[in-house]
Amino acid sequence: MNEQQITLGGGCFWCVEAVFELVDGVIAVESGYCNGRVLNPSYEQVCSGGTGHAEVVQLRFDADRIALRELLEIFFVVHDPTTLDRQGNDVGTQYRSGIYWHEASQVAVAQACLDEANAALRGRVVTELQERANYSRAEDYHQHYFARNPGQGYCAFVVAPKIDKFRRSFKARVRA
Repeated sequence: MNEQQITLGGGCFWCVEAVFELVDGVIAVESGYCNGRVLNPSYEQVCSGGTGHAEVVQLRFDADRIALRELLEIFFVVHDPTTLDRQGNDVGTQYRSGIYWHEASQVAVAQACLDEANAALRGRVVTELQERANYSRAEDYHQHYFARNPGQGYCAFVVAPKIDKFRRSFKARVRA
């Protein structure tokens, strides 16, 4: 197995986590916070906007089964990379779009995917590309949130459509 990690911010981590938990080749998905100024912030601190953290999911994946490029293609389809500090009704810097790399070798792949998305979306992509820094795991109640709460209002009306979009767009990548 060729295990690697990448951290992605695409708005509320419940949405991004729920999608990537279904991706064949992804070993583990963890919701958390990164690239802010406070060590080990709480959800409430991050939501205040004062910590500078992004809500993210940290992916561990088998690069022999799924390439980073494929993960990033999924990422750009299941969130809106053109809205600054916002995904739908979720507004704030914690909801920014970001690719947070773990290894320098990931930068060229991520930059190429960013450039392609930006070309396709006429230069409107606001996704940041930075080294992952100051990461901390989100509270337990955020982990596997959709799987545990599919009927909750936000999950039913916001998360579920993103999962449906993933399933339609990447049928060959849905975990069996």
